[in-house]
Amino acid sequence: MQHQGTMPEIRKTVILNAPVDKVWKAVATSQGIAAWWMENTFEPVAGHEFVLKSGQFGDSPCKVTEVDPPNKLGFDWGKDWHLEFLLVALEDNKTEFTLIHSGWEADKLTEFGQPHPVIRGIMDGGWESIVHKALVQYVEA
Repeated sequence: MQHQGTMPEIRKTVILNAPVDKVWKAVATSQGIAAWWMENTFEPVAGHEFVLKSGQFGDSPCKVTEVDPPNKLGFDWGKDWHLEFLLVALEDNKTEFTLIHSGWEADKLTEFGQPHPVIRGIMDGGWESIVHKALVQYVEA
């Protein structure tokens, strides 16, 4: 049963003009993630604790929860959030990439004291740009 204040996850899907192995390297390596999203100390190992260096907001603690190359990567971000990267190999060396950002609660605040509903709106727009522009440009370059 869902918590009463649970808000919908953010979900972004894009078809990338690149083979699944190339996309996996972009979304499941430290260097790849840094190129289209943010600097980090990520390693694709379940249980690995790492930080996302989110500039003005400082370092966010994260923990890898699932690594299933080249199909799925999951990690906890900060105290409330969970991210999943889902990859599906398509014909013609294309890949469907889906980002799922869950853990939103209407009555919770982020580590920085900001209400989840406000940040969810900002993040939704941010992910739109990151997934559909930054990731596409990096992977298809």
